[in-house]
Amino acid sequence: MKPTLTALLLALMATTSLATGALASEDDIRKSIEHSFPGTQINSIAKSPINGIFEVVTDGPEGPLVVYADDKGEHLLIGDLLSVQTRRNLTRERMEKLTEVSWDSLPLDNAIKMVKGDGSRKLAVFSDPDCPYCKKAEAEFAKLDNITVYTFAYPLPMHPDAERKAKLVWCSDDRAKAWHDLMLKGIVPKGKTDCDNPLEANLALGTKLRVQGTPAMIFPNGKRIPGYVEANKLEKMLDEMAAAGTGVKN
Repeated sequence: MKPTLTALLLALMATTSLATGALASEDDIRKSIEHSFPGTQINSIAKSPINGIFEVVTDGPEGPLVVYADDKGEHLLIGDLLSVQTRRNLTRERMEKLTEVSWDSLPLDNAIKMVKGDGSRKLAVFSDPDCPYCKKAEAEFAKLDNITVYTFAYPLPMHPDAERKAKLVWCSDDRAKAWHDLMLKGIVPKGKTDCDNPLEANLALGTKLRVQGTPAMIFPNGKRIPGYVEANKLEKMLDEMAAAGTGVKN
């Protein structure tokens, strides 16, 4: 069985030769890729800012992938397309757009809700109780004011005790305090673990959104960021969204 385009390109990270022939249309590019990489799902083909080069968006197990094809469909390029004049990473911007998450689609009732100040600024995060970087992220959240943080407990298989701790937090009378004490003080909640909880739903949601590591932050404008971000950068991003009217203040 031939490998999918996504898997092969991620493995090679290099120019890939496709079929030969004088192809000139988007249909021909699609046929060439699908012929060489059976099973590849192509979401779109569009002209790129470079004459004769097309942007091809494919979909795979790890999410969307942006590659570039020549106008004959003979070669593919993988890598970042940069605008020298504006100093923008066009590929990164496109990927951010492709991986946006609709804030309204998030089941916030399944998250641990922490409110500081007036709670006007919003942030959602997928977090693992035993993830070191999640604890660093929590320390940065603690430096913010006027914010509501929705934490989707997302225990990863690599941390065998994370699920138990997440259940203990969810079954606590004060989930926000229990989570805060666990992540910042190392205090594991006492109590039961057999209450109704959303962990399975959270894991299914994370799988759907292709959350592959923690922490994974989602902002009200749909932007998502893997890993933790320092508080001063978070402040800037949240303020920019509020200024643009995408801070979900209601």
